[in-house]
Amino acid sequence: MLPSMNFQGRAVVVTGAAGAMGFAVAERLVHEGARVHAPVRGGVAAKLQALGATVVPRVDLTDAKDVDAFYAGIPDLWASIHCAGGFAMGKVGDLKAAELDAMWETNARSAFLCCRAAVTAIRRAGTTGRIVNVAAQQALDPRRGAGTVPYTMSKAAVAALTVALAEELAPEGIWVNAVAPSTMDTPQNREAMPKADFARWPKLDEVAEVAVFLASPGNRAARGGIVPVFGKG
Repeated sequence: MLPSMNFQGRAVVVTGAAGAMGFAVAERLVHEGARVHAPVRGGVAAKLQALGATVVPRVDLTDAKDVDAFYAGIPDLWASIHCAGGFAMGKVGDLKAAELDAMWETNARSAFLCCRAAVTAIRRAGTTGRIVNVAAQQALDPRRGAGTVPYTMSKAAVAALTVALAEELAPEGIWVNAVAPSTMDTPQNREAMPKADFARWPKLDEVAEVAVFLASPGNRAARGGIVPVFGKG
């Protein structure tokens, strides 16, 4: 049993909350009493609104002005969990430079901009706080990145960002960590890999539980970790 997370009334950002993992994280946070703020790129997300999240539409997480303006609207930020990202496959000889740019923008740049804005918001609130990024199994073992080189590069950058920023912010009591899931058990992944052993994949709620704990006041000492969440795989 994990220690008490104690999110009651605390403001937490969840990026990518309209996606499978992000929604699982937002749902767990609401259950723990957090006030969830969810930037979305499109229009208002009815599912998130029904959950009770504060949804802010038309936020481009690769645009510094959009990101800074979103975080500036949260006066009492405690934590920021960055689930937004993308995935792409392809052999290196078939890829164009634009495909590397897309993975870099979606994964590494968005994580950096959100971390930077979250730090400013947490400092403005005058408290300690938590930041959680989402890396990937390939970031810990790049050999698994064969056929997904741009994705692997971008997630390795997220892991490096996490460790370096954790050291920079440690004196302020702002803990920075990341989860590194393997292939997660989602309907999309089951459809893409119908012959896989789904029982070996980590479930969304299992990955969410780890991310939410790292973002919680119950995490009193862990920082700079890239936490493997591989399930049985």
